[in-house]
Amino acid sequence: MAMIELDRRGQVFVATMNRPPVNAIDDAMISAFHRVLDGLETERDWTVLHIRSAHKVFAAGADLELIRSWTKAAEPRRAFSAYIDRLQGLLQRLGRLPQVTCCEIGGAAMGGGFELTLWCDLRMTADEAKIGLPEVAIGLFPAAGGTQRLTQLCGHGVASRVILSGEPVDGRTAAALGMVQWSFPRNELEKQAGAIVDRIARMPAAALQAAKQCLAAAADERAHGYRLERDMAAALLDNHETQALIAAFLDKSNAPAKPT
Repeated sequence: MAMIELDRRGQVFVATMNRPPVNAIDDAMISAFHRVLDGLETERDWTVLHIRSAHKVFAAGADLELIRSWTKAAEPRRAFSAYIDRLQGLLQRLGRLPQVTCCEIGGAAMGGGFELTLWCDLRMTADEAKIGLPEVAIGLFPAAGGTQRLTQLCGHGVASRVILSGEPVDGRTAAALGMVQWSFPRNELEKQAGAIVDRIARMPAAALQAAKQCLAAAADERAHGYRLERDMAAALLDNHETQALIAAFLDKSNAPAKPT
């Protein structure tokens, strides 16, 4: 089974992430997304890309084994920086699509999983979903566009709250803060998201693409901010406190679950 399943419904392509259990993002996932985008570039007469998850979790960020590999690499900073380059490259490619991109966030979207949604035009979430950028808790910060995109989207105040506290918010709060545009009860999300996507898909494609270009022109797209994210986050891997926090996080993640 494909890691990302791509289906077409009229003017809409639906990309369903299916890497159990939590759609963790590693190089295989990045490559799978590139293959999806390669395929979409050959298609004609479509209007909307709808990204969703086959699982309860939308996407949980970097794969734990990948995080462990950075800490054990001969040059941790170089290993992490190279990964961020690959992930930023994918997400920037997603952000450059002329068609409208929508994310349906049915469950937790944390770290890189939420950063993925920030490169899309529209986000709709379940009220109960957990959304956040918790990287500061392990001595890092969101470096795949998180500091740049969230600040552009919500302003400095909201971005500071979400990134510096590391505390996740639920879908309703995310909508109130402007992190997402819609929030619905989980049992209604799939239907409501489909209706929104279908309504957009009925709009004239040329008008949507022109409007999207003008919206992008209104944003401050300073490329050096993304490079700064990569370089400063990678430098943190040389920090002893960060190394200890990551080790504790990985140990906790590998601990057997307590019986209920």
